[in-house]
Amino acid sequence: MILQVEYAHQRKIRERNKKLYRIAHMPIWIWVFFLAPGPLTFDLFAHGPGSRNGIWLLFVLFGVAIAAHFGQLPGCEPRPYILRFSEDKPNPLYRRVCYSFAWNALLNFAFLNFIGLIGAVFTGKWYMRQIYHYGYLPVLLVILALGALGLLPRAGRSTKGEGFERRYFYAAVWSATAAQTALLFVWKVLPRGPHGDLTKLSVFVLVLIAFGSAASLGLLPRTRPILPGELMVAD
Repeated sequence: MILQVEYAHQRKIRERNKKLYRIAHMPIWIWVFFLAPGPLTFDLFAHGPGSRNGIWLLFVLFGVAIAAHFGQLPGCEPRPYILRFSEDKPNPLYRRVCYSFAWNALLNFAFLNFIGLIGAVFTGKWYMRQIYHYGYLPVLLVILALGALGLLPRAGRSTKGEGFERRYFYAAVWSATAAQTALLFVWKVLPRGPHGDLTKLSVFVLVLIAFGSAASLGLLPRTRPILPGELMVAD
């Protein structure tokens, strides 16, 4: 199949972000930062919501609302920050921080769940609590360090590569979200045991591959590379 592409000069230009558009981006960042304390999130999915989850959610809601009000969240700015494709423009600190934490939400949970699935298949035992307890923070620190060094897509010091970095980010969003959702479903309906555990691992990996392949071909929304042209708006 041929890679689907977009051209910057063919994209509609927005001079300002409508209020509804800005509000619609807030749940994304609420979710990203709510997931940040991984072991606490693990307890949420394992045992249901508790008081600590509620307190943390209140802090996140307050922080996101303040940042959005001052236009310090991607998509919540009064006007789009990136308009000209391939322009070597400084990437604001708030974008770098937000996308670094977004990459953590996408990669950390998927990686640790994959490790847990592999362990269950080969040992017959589940160690998810231990994995999250000991593994989440080191992975978080590595991802945030990569973001601070400008080595993660959309978290670099410049917006010059936005036309391609945007597609890498949304490819990860589609793949990780679909795979995690599928894993949650089979986790609930399939019993533990050799066959059930292998099926869970297989479903998780196959969904990752399927969505990753579709994204690599530009078949999913926002996964097409934007080739040089006149102007663009990056969402």
